[in-house]
Amino acid sequence: MIDPNRYRVLSFDCYGTLIDWESGILEALRPLLARKGVEPTDDELLELHGRFEPAEQQGPYRSYRRILEAVLERFAAHYGFVLDADERGVLADAVASWRPFPDTVAALQRLATRFRLVVISNIDNEMFSGSARQLEVAFDDVITAEELRGYKPRQSNFTQAIVRIGERASAILHVAQSLYHDIAPAKKLGLSTVWVNRRQDRAGSGATPPASATPDLTVPDLTTLATLLVP
Repeated sequence: MIDPNRYRVLSFDCYGTLIDWESGILEALRPLLARKGVEPTDDELLELHGRFEPAEQQGPYRSYRRILEAVLERFAAHYGFVLDADERGVLADAVASWRPFPDTVAALQRLATRFRLVVISNIDNEMFSGSARQLEVAFDDVITAEELRGYKPRQSNFTQAIVRIGERASAILHVAQSLYHDIAPAKKLGLSTVWVNRRQDRAGSGATPPASATPDLTVPDLTTLATLLVP
């Protein structure tokens, strides 16, 4: 267990933790793939996304919109079809419509009564604005890959975020679904972490690469976390 009195700030990954990005990814890809005559399983699509996206996020910074366009090109190459010009933005255009998990909004509102809430996300500022409307919470700060010019799991994203938050690392509790993008690099910097195991009833690591890390606390959803931190 963790002591909620130690923390002043809760930092959150967004996509996969607050927003159900796996459902969003599948809903965006399915109609396109059907038109191309491709019908892979959900697990196959998510596993491929977990390989393609991190590979595209290496090297010099490119916007997340460009990353998602490149990921879609990789899907096309993998399955042997050609994207039309108006299809390249299918994934990126869908992000604003991706929905929060059913427990997200109420839990964030409860947590906001006690803690400062911050988002640390691999996203562009403009793309996050659509998600922000669905999350229905006024975050104290939103720290994006666009502002940091690079993508998690790069550790400098977390070191820069700590500076910007303006609190000791020991006063920040980082909450995320991805062991690869969040829990592992945050732990290396000494941040306390909560793993929201959104895939507890499913095999594999889904749309994120597999990774090994030991969080300070594991919960199945944000309702559980909010109940623990704000009795």
